[in-house]
Formats: sequence, structure tokens, C-alpha cells
Amino acid sequence: MTIFNYKYKLYWAGLMVVATAGISINLLFGQMEIGFKSPMEQIQKRGTIRMITTNNATSYYTYRESPMGFEYDLAKAFADHLGVALEIIVPEWDTMFNVLNSGQGDFIAASITITEPREQIALFSQPYMTVQQKFIHHKLIFGIKHIEQLAGKTIHVRKGTSYQERLAEIKASGIDLEIKLLDDVATQEILRMVSEKEINFTIADSNIALLNRRYYPEIKIGLPIHEKEYLGWAVKKTNKALRDQINQFFDMAEETGLLGKIYEKYYSDVDIFDYFDLKKFHERIKTRLPKYKKVIKTEAEKYGFDWRLIAAMAYQESHFNARAKSRTGVRGLMQVTRPTARQMGITNRLDPKQSVKAGVKFLNLMHKRFDDIPDPQQKTLFALAGYNVGYGHVRDAQAIARQKGLDINKWASLEKTLPLLSKRKYYKQTRHGYARGGEPVHYVKRILTYYDILRQKG
Repeated sequence: MTIFNYKYKLYWAGLMVVATAGISINLLFGQMEIGFKSPMEQIQKRGTIRMITTNNATSYYTYRESPMGFEYDLAKAFADHLGVALEIIVPEWDTMFNVLNSGQGDFIAASITITEPREQIALFSQPYMTVQQKFIHHKLIFGIKHIEQLAGKTIHVRKGTSYQERLAEIKASGIDLEIKLLDDVATQEILRMVSEKEINFTIADSNIALLNRRYYPEIKIGLPIHEKEYLGWAVKKTNKALRDQINQFFDMAEETGLLGKIYEKYYSDVDIFDYFDLKKFHERIKTRLPKYKKVIKTEAEKYGFDWRLIAAMAYQESHFNARAKSRTGVRGLMQVTRPTARQMGITNRLDPKQSVKAGVKFLNLMHKRFDDIPDPQQKTLFALAGYNVGYGHVRDAQAIARQKGLDINKWASLEKTLPLLSKRKYYKQTRHGYARGGEPVHYVKRILTYYDILRQKG
């Protein structure tokens, strides 16, 4: 800090500043100095980058006091890439660009499509996801087979969205539809309204619709009403340096597989949909789960598991039926085998408390046997597969993955190699032989779907 202990007159751009004894020239010009720093320099000096987003299942939300969401995870990785902390700003949806251009935030990451009107007010990154606007209706209400059938229909959409823009285009083309705008109501909430028949129709991007169909199985994803569009992050028009940094990051994330990993975390298997199964699951969360929730929570907490994961397992195993029996003779809520029951120290597999106790204890044992897998989330997936098909078969699938040059510690690799255990060409070379290897892949996918629904329900 420079201190002047004498009077000195400084003229600059017609502005006279008098620096008197004991006054810092840096202090006098503090705001002016900041004004001359580039946006990237300001971010580095602050040590934070400010993400403008929205609070929903696709962008950003908190779960068990931890931040989550596809956009959040991607933005956090970007902040780490820059070596700064991530700050979250959640304004109302239709004020996000105002917040950006007023300088309150650095970039918008909120699953927003790149449209011409938006490109007039902001600078967009390269795309990182392809989406398409879809017509959404209740399963029991007829949809449309072509755009012209939108005539006479009332469609509710969030104000300030690309859906509003598209519907206005369609209306201007001569198709007489009615657009009802909802102020700052999230698309996922509008999907709920369709699911519960509070409204008849809405529009949603395909990624949002597919993800939320898990939570609202009554909705029907219908006809596309627009060509494919692209999602991107937005920065101020003058902030090309930050835009370039984002593009470099997206290139790196694509090359290293980071983008695919985050996508897999949130959008894995969203296109696999069994209406009747998910409908039953939602019903049984209300009618059957409450009977077993306490014991599931108690046993899950003993070993540090999320009780919702155990509940998802129980539903996959027995549909919350304590007297369930499979064709292979396993019994009870957690479908425990006789040998496992003895090993875990229970005597009655049909007793819900004993079944959950044995099932969770066995899952924990399986979890420990995969201690060589460094990633905790991956380790849990391996443990679930081991619970279903057996520890030895999972290790055999890892051996096949190694032979094929795949990462043996990634579940994505085992999704490819476990099904090979049913083919003689592969299982004859393994230690534990034949297995219906496709079943554990399906098993884990189902559990993750149920688990995701339970997390969203709180």
C-alpha cells in the first residue's frame, strides 16, 4: 500500500484528486482500479465465481444439506478448474438475464436453450446438451398428432421461457391456441399440475420431461413442437474471456469423460420407463412403505447407508411385501436366502425386522469386500450387484473388463461385462462360471430409479 505524507495534486482524465497525508492512493482509487480489471481478473481476485441458476431437479437443489443438480455439478467442476469457489445465486426465472447484465452474477447455468432473442442480450457458450420441446399432457387426455391440432387448446407455460417464444411463433402462424403464462412457476411444478389434472397441457424440454416422468408417471410426453435445440451457459455480451474459458472447460470435460459422468449421474436410463411399475411404486410408497420405514431407517443408520437406498432395495426385492417368495426360494422383504439368513444370524426370513436386519448387514458386508474401489458411489453400485448376483460373479466381470481394457473400478464397465457371463465364450474362462449377468445390471438400474424418486420426495 502506497502512503503519501505530503500534499500532491494528481490530474487524470480531467479529474483532480488530492492525496493528503496518511491517505492511501489505492484506497482513493479502489473502485476505479476494479473498473479496469478484466472480468476474469475480478473473478480471480474475489476467489469466487457467481453462478446464476434456478432451484429444480435439473439445475440445482439441496439433498441432505448438500448441493446437487446437473448444472450445479458441472458449474462446481468449472469453478474447481479455475481454482475458485462457486457462489450460487437463485433469482426469479424471468430476472436471470437482468441479474447477469447488472453484474450481480458471472454466468447463467440453468438448462436454458440458446435462442435468437436470448442471444440479443447475452453471449452463449458452445452447447453441452441437445434437447427438444415436447407437448405434455395427462395419460388420460388425448394428445396431438400434428401441430395444427394445437388450435383451440389452452397451454400453460412458465413466463419468460423458450416455450413461450415457440408458442407465440405457432400462434402467429395462424394456429389459434391460448397461451397461459405462469409467473415464476418451475416447469417441474407445471408437470405436477398436469399429472394431477389441474391443467391439461404444457410444454417441456425433453430432458426435463424425461427426468420428471419418474416422479409424475401420469404425464405423457407427446409430439415435438420444435426442431432440436441446444443448452448453453450465458455470460454478459462483453465477457468474451469468460465465455472462452467456459468453452475450453467444456472441451476438457468432453475429452476426459467428466461431462458424461455428470450426465450419467442425473440422466442415466431416463428413457427406460415402465408406467405400471412406477405407478405402483408411487402408490406403495404411501400404502406399504410406512409399515417398514422405522426399521429400515434404524438398520440403515447402523451402517451409514441412506435409508432411501435400502427402501429402494426392499421395493426391488419384494415390492414391500414381507411374505414375498421368489421362484428361486428366497423369502421376505429383502429376499434373503437361507444360507444368508444363517450367516447374518436371523431365524425368520418372513419377519420384516429380521429380514431388513439381515439384508442391510449383508449389503454392508458386500460393501466392505469392495474396499479396493476408491469412489464411494461406484463402490455402492458394485455392492448392490454383489447382493444380487454374488460377489464372485462381480469379480469375474471385473476380470473380463480388465481383458477388454476397461476401467475395472467403474460400474459403466461392468454394465458391459456382467451380461457376458451368460455366454460360454466368456464364462468358461471365469472362476465362478455361468451367471445371468444381465439381471444385476437391471437390478441396479431399477434401484437407482426408485432411490431417485424417494430422494425427490424428501
